[in-house]
Amino acid sequence: MNIVDPIIGAIVDYIDKNPEKNLLTIANLMSKLTVMPEHKEQIESVKKFLNDKESNWYKFTIKGLKNVDKNILKRLLLNFFINCNFKGIPKQKEMSQKLGVSVPWAILIDPTEACNLRCTGCWAGDYKPHSLSNEVLDRVFTEAEKLGIYFIVLSGGEPTVRRDDIVKLAEKHSNQVFHLFTNGTLIDEKFVEDVKRVGNITFAISIDGLKEKTDARRGKGTFDKVMHAMDLLRENGVPFGFSATYTKQNTEEVGSDEFIDMLIDKGCYFGWYFTYIPVGKDVDLELMATPEQRKYMYERVNYIRANKELFAIDFWNDGEYSGGCIAGGRRYLHINAAGEVEPCAFIHYSNVNINDVSLEDALKSPIMRSYQKRQPFNTDMLRPCPLIDNPEKLLEIVEESGAHNTQAHDVSDIHNMVDELKAVADRWGKVADDIWNNKNVSQREA
Repeated sequence: MNIVDPIIGAIVDYIDKNPEKNLLTIANLMSKLTVMPEHKEQIESVKKFLNDKESNWYKFTIKGLKNVDKNILKRLLLNFFINCNFKGIPKQKEMSQKLGVSVPWAILIDPTEACNLRCTGCWAGDYKPHSLSNEVLDRVFTEAEKLGIYFIVLSGGEPTVRRDDIVKLAEKHSNQVFHLFTNGTLIDEKFVEDVKRVGNITFAISIDGLKEKTDARRGKGTFDKVMHAMDLLRENGVPFGFSATYTKQNTEEVGSDEFIDMLIDKGCYFGWYFTYIPVGKDVDLELMATPEQRKYMYERVNYIRANKELFAIDFWNDGEYSGGCIAGGRRYLHINAAGEVEPCAFIHYSNVNINDVSLEDALKSPIMRSYQKRQPFNTDMLRPCPLIDNPEKLLEIVEESGAHNTQAHDVSDIHNMVDELKAVADRWGKVADDIWNNKNVSQREA
């Protein structure tokens, strides 16, 4: 008899009966499912805040257990905690040793480059129009699971342009989590009903601040459509969060209490922060956040995690927790809608196309090997990125691997931008090194 199923059943039963009363019991049951010591340590850490009913994390947990649809909750418990982590990570490590390259925790893949919006500075806005076939998507998801990869991120373009295809694929690959980065404007009642039924689809909805700033970048009326989508998801118990790109124009707003509290009230459980990267459509280095603004976001995200009922990540400023850049197959990679396999959503270079090769062979491509052997790209983990923090490293990778640029135009090719990006990196480097060195001194003295 499979021991996992009755344990999961017991967890869901406790959630149905009284989640607040049974939190520690649930955590103890989760511990029985772990095989790696670090996972057991993480659960023990979680149990500490579960004992503090005034903790923002305790309140966050109770809110999720009470408000998320029970079918979705059960599916996410199994797929995210068990498959993605307790089961998936040991398998990834095993396959990594076998293949001689890193096997990532997640795949980011674009079903289509089609989109109903034309956002200023879109990172994907300079790809040629393409879509991946259902057959290729199905094959990639199957190959991913065999490698121990259970977390599938879908972006674009706008992935909900193909929402019926996504629902069918998520239903077929029921052991995996499908996390959609979406502009939210195409989410309607029918789609939400399908999402509740399959139970393994979640959303990160893009937003650039309050109404004025969001509509300025995404088009008039977008903010109201996003608010409507969030209402639909919250009312139906579908977990979702937000995705915000901070630029010179909106950093203080997207990091503010007003913005965060509004999104918590709307039902967001998490927030993904991205600093503006000069690739894709309308490349403009003047849109990049200043060093002072990036420092502000570093401080604000840590404040949010300590005080708000929301899990927040800043993918550039959180390098200290991830050990630097997670891309290049180390923890994730990107496959665009043309099938080009890239190290990262913002590193538009490739040697291979997923239409022609297996996922396993894509992981072994020259650019992935060249990328991984240089990680981490900096000893200061607040300078993790090979594009905006260490651009000379990206130039080395591209030239060594012989990878080609995957965009329609070469305006943001590293060969054309390396000097300008070095200047940007140097300005942030002075601020980042000061934060990093002071932090390390404080830790040594503690």
